[in-house]
Amino acid sequence: MGKPLIIAIDDDPEVLRTIARDLRSKYGSSFRVMPSDSCHKVLDTLQRLKQRDEPVALFLVDQRMPQMTGVEFLEQAKDLFPDAKRALLTAYADTSAAIGAINKAKIDYYLLKPWLPPDTNLYPILNDLLEIWHNSSPQIFEGIQVIGNRWSPQTHQTKDFLARHHIPYLWRDLEKDQQARYLVMESATADPSKLPLLLFPDGSELSSPSSLEIANKIGLKTRAEMPFYDVIIVGGGPAGLAAAVYASSEGLKAVLIEREAPGGQAGTSSRIENYLGFPVGLTGGDLARRAVAQANKFGTEILSPQSVTSVRVEGQYRIVTLIDGTELSCHALIIATGVSYLKLQLPSIKKLRGSGVYYGAAITEAISCSGDDVYIVGGANSAGQAAMYLSKYAHSVTILVRGDSLATKMSKYLIDQIEATNNIAVKLFTQVVDASGQDKLETITLFNSQTGKVGTVDANALFIFIGAKPNTNWLNGVVERDQAGFILTGPELMQEKRQTKVWTLQRDPFLFETNVPGVFAIGDVRSQSVKRVASAVGEGSVAIQFVHQYLSSF
Repeated sequence: MGKPLIIAIDDDPEVLRTIARDLRSKYGSSFRVMPSDSCHKVLDTLQRLKQRDEPVALFLVDQRMPQMTGVEFLEQAKDLFPDAKRALLTAYADTSAAIGAINKAKIDYYLLKPWLPPDTNLYPILNDLLEIWHNSSPQIFEGIQVIGNRWSPQTHQTKDFLARHHIPYLWRDLEKDQQARYLVMESATADPSKLPLLLFPDGSELSSPSSLEIANKIGLKTRAEMPFYDVIIVGGGPAGLAAAVYASSEGLKAVLIEREAPGGQAGTSSRIENYLGFPVGLTGGDLARRAVAQANKFGTEILSPQSVTSVRVEGQYRIVTLIDGTELSCHALIIATGVSYLKLQLPSIKKLRGSGVYYGAAITEAISCSGDDVYIVGGANSAGQAAMYLSKYAHSVTILVRGDSLATKMSKYLIDQIEATNNIAVKLFTQVVDASGQDKLETITLFNSQTGKVGTVDANALFIFIGAKPNTNWLNGVVERDQAGFILTGPELMQEKRQTKVWTLQRDPFLFETNVPGVFAIGDVRSQSVKRVASAVGEGSVAIQFVHQYLSSF
């Protein structure tokens, strides 16, 4: 197999020569660059490439061409090479067509002509697209292989852990992959009753490993370098990552502690399309990856997976205890632990979790759902984003909503996309009341509150997005919370003279400060916060200004 292809199409000979020159100059050592002036010729070539199993990494196509527009070409190319990244070259006058192509042809980016200088206007964009393609392409894969049963909860947990930490892996299903069965038989340590089996490029293996064992093997950091920091950030979602970036970039010694994986709940989102500066949208994983890179660049220590079990105050020090018993102290503590998905309280659902029933795992399990009939419970943005992503792979996707409309909680752009997608259906006034299956999900029972009818349908997978609750039990007796468990800060502490009981200083608490001076709460875990990614990022950056003010009082 040769190098993966970058295919550039433009009917203007001079433009085509320039783009081919720039692409070969930057990417020629790792990719084959194939320029062409005809969409029809390339479509014929793609058929042959498909038959030879040749990889295509990127299409870079001009919008205005005779006989076939760039959008029309990309729609057809997507059927042949669905994993290839798609970028549109367009003049300023055609920007509206490019934006329309984001939804219609599912393009990944559009670039305005002229793109010179390429170091600024071309390469950074293509670098991102090619990195994402490389990490997800099994055709050139040289990383970890995960071998197991699709319906195993531990296998699902392992895949989800690797995916959320942006560790490329190749999934091998024992039921479908003969090579997987051979590898298990050849393994010196594998026990078929103790899966998944992880095979590493250096020849080593792990059988049925815990998340901590995987973390230690792949070099994730779980222990702090120092006992004291200017600021400790608990939680690695968008709010916590933003706080880490701003703290470290402004000279504070910071450590971020995340119990699962950087990105938080937002990191599991298959597509965020209303985040400022990303008109084609980006996945939650992409956002987390970029933020982690920024935090590392400025010197933030990131401990993951690692958990905080308690916090106490000793004078001007705030001390956290980790799950392994280690204690870390700081002057300022930022709590950004976000929220966790609520669970459906049905015994049959609990029994099948990880075996066809999933919470916020659309990206991890999507490919395994190819050709299946899947159901989604929930009517907010996370459910809509999951539906759009799963629709690329599943035979059908059905969204189950208890209310009378998606418009109550879901953004209009998502509703429009769902209505325009042929294999997505929406059932209103509907809830899941039961599920069945021996080793995996086989059926779900639905109740329609409008008609009173109960019915059972076949289901291969059920994804649940029914709201969330804060992770704040570890703060009992230290930080004031509202009745739902969200942390009270700033103005919330001032309501109903609450501050006379819990606030002891002469000054008022800062905007994101809790009842404990020097302890701040940001993002979804904070009472009355706006549950949006952009809002969380904003709170994380602003909180550091208040941390500086607090530290200046010493």
